Amino acid sequence: MDKILYIIIPAYNEEENIDKVIADWYPIVEQHNANGMSRMIIINDGSKDKTWEMLVNAAVKYPLLEPLSKANGGHGDTVLYGYKYAIEKGADYIFQTDSDGQTNPAEFEEFWGDKDRFDAIIGERSGRQDGKGRVLIENVVRFLLLLIYQVRVPDANAPFRLMKADVLKKYLPILPEHYNLPNIILTMLMVRYNERVIFKHVSFKPRQGGTNSINYRKIFKIGMRAVKDFLDIRKKIKSL
Repeated sequence: MDKILYIIIPAYNEEENIDKVIADWYPIVEQHNANGMSRMIIINDGSKDKTWEMLVNAAVKYPLLEPLSKANGGHGDTVLYGYKYAIEKGADYIFQTDSDGQTNPAEFEEFWGDKDRFDAIIGERSGRQDGKGRVLIENVVRFLLLLIYQVRVPDANAPFRLMKADVLKKYLPILPEHYNLPNIILTMLMVRYNERVIFKHVSFKPRQGGTNSINYRKIFKIGMRAVKDFLDIRKKIKSL
C-alpha cells in the first residue's frame, strides 16, 4: 500500500522566500501522492508580512498544499503543531523542513529510499553555510545532550528529517506543550530508546532571503531556558 507523506514547513515572515520554497518542494509531495492523501502543510506562525496571503493564493495553484495559520508561538511550537496535525490526519511518514530556502529538495529521495529500513532519517549538516555562530550553538547543544542524557548525535536540530508517524507519536507526550526545541529532544529520545535512526549528510545553504527572527540575545535566553528544560525532561523520562 502506498504511504501517506506529510511535509511540514513552519513559516514566519517569509514573503521573500515562500513562493520559491513552495515551487521547490511541491513536486516532492506530488511525486509521492499515489494514494491521493499526501500533503504539503505550511503553517503560518502569526506572520506580520504577506506570508499568509501568499500561501492562500498559492493553494489555488497547488492543490496538495494545505496552508494553516496560528497565533505566533515560535518555530518549535509551530513544528509541534504540524506534527500533531499530520498524525491526526493519518500520515504514515512526516518530513520536516524550513521555509527559508536553506535545504535542498533534491536530497529528499535518498531519505525516502531508506524509509522502510529506519524509523527516522535525520540530516547531518556537516558543511552548513549559515555562519560559525550557528555551528557553535549546535555544538553546545550536542554537548548538553551528551552531558545530561548521555546521548551522542552528529546533528540534533537539522530541519531535514523524515520520521515514521507512529514512532514520532510515541514521544510527543514527553515534550512540554508549546515546547520551543522539539526536534532536539525528539532526536535525543529516538536515539536514547534505540529506535532505528540514521544520520545522512545534507547540504545547508545560507538563508535565501528575509531576516532571521532569532538574534543572539534571543538565542542566549533560549539556551538558558533549554538547560532547565533538558533537566526537567530528564526527570520525566527517568520516571517512565
